[in-house]
Amino acid sequence: MTEYPTLLPRFLKYVKVNSRSDEHSDRFPSTEREENFQKNVIMKDLEELGLKDVHYNQKSGCVIATIPSNIDYEVPTFGLLAHCDTADFNSVDVKPQITENYDGKSKIQLGNSEFYLDPEVFPHLKNYKGQTIISASGDTLLGGDDKCGISELMTFAEYLMEHPEEKHGEIKLAFTPDEEIGTGAEHFDVEEFGADFAYTVDGEAPGKLDWGTFSAAQFGLDIQGVNVHPAVAKGQMINAIQVGIDFHNQLPEHDRPEHTEGREGFFHLMNFDGTVDSAHMDYIIRDFERDGLERRKNLVKDIVKKMNDEFGTERIKLKMWDQYYNMADELEKHMEIVDLARDAYKAEGLTVNEDPVRGGTDGSQLTYMGLPCPNLFAGEENMHGRYEYTVLESMWKAVDVLRKINQLNVERNKK
Repeated sequence: MTEYPTLLPRFLKYVKVNSRSDEHSDRFPSTEREENFQKNVIMKDLEELGLKDVHYNQKSGCVIATIPSNIDYEVPTFGLLAHCDTADFNSVDVKPQITENYDGKSKIQLGNSEFYLDPEVFPHLKNYKGQTIISASGDTLLGGDDKCGISELMTFAEYLMEHPEEKHGEIKLAFTPDEEIGTGAEHFDVEEFGADFAYTVDGEAPGKLDWGTFSAAQFGLDIQGVNVHPAVAKGQMINAIQVGIDFHNQLPEHDRPEHTEGREGFFHLMNFDGTVDSAHMDYIIRDFERDGLERRKNLVKDIVKKMNDEFGTERIKLKMWDQYYNMADELEKHMEIVDLARDAYKAEGLTVNEDPVRGGTDGSQLTYMGLPCPNLFAGEENMHGRYEYTVLESMWKAVDVLRKINQLNVERNKK
């Protein structure tokens, strides 16, 4: 019997709401549906729980709320964040399905589709024998990234509001937009939030504690070709598609996501559209070291310059920008925050996994904006596609960890 009976129905309600972000949008937050989810669902639920100062910050695109202190002395104010958007995969008409008392070995059919969660393909399923698996129907994502985190923050807040015997200082909550497209955190109002430190609750299996991430950049290439009839093309045609291929082939062949692991960085071609006349390519660059990121950026610039020099004109136009940096470089100055989470994990019987994230979190940007912000697990598995699932017991454990972080924060600062 769980102490959190409202967590599952709350999660099922949230995942059925389409709140997908859109990287091609010119509004902020990037989609109206995402903003509606924040204002019409999240804010209403927070108000019903009795939290204070529930409001929507138009500048940051965030719903903010406060769990008021119930002690007569000050302790550091910590914040908890979860993002409201889902990833770039079908999120219309999500139909969550529940598999109780999973046997740890069987395939789980996703709805009536041809797709299955197969423990031979996804061996981490075997870790959840006897537990409750929540998946989708095969034609959508589930949305556990990060509606697991949203549900856990709500359940944590509900528990504290209903159990005044559990002492706590002021705790701030933020429900953020556009994490999946990497633009939400840049608008965050750190001063208005008012926390001394924070955690995003947006990680994977129980025990995962993220305080190191990639450093990241993105670039686009616009290529101008010369299109003439192929019958008379010799010496005249410049095929923009071929120019793009020639550029790509000058990048290190090994340094692609499908060939790398651990602390290896990469160049990732995400989009290639074009004709003979013109083409466009979008890439991301990832490296755990800042100087490694700079070397990769410089390689791209050198290749573009060399090719343009060979053409005798600027046929390839490059636009490049940094996205975020490895938050470990800053969090090393605030290891007491990481230690607090470590100790909470261990107190809850978890083995701590601190492998660096082959990606980024909102905390990557927030840490550099002055809000130290590691990432806690939320129970999300196989994120960003039809095979996404979560485990109810993992979500319960995430709430336990939030309560333990609060307890340790109070105990260690008690006067």
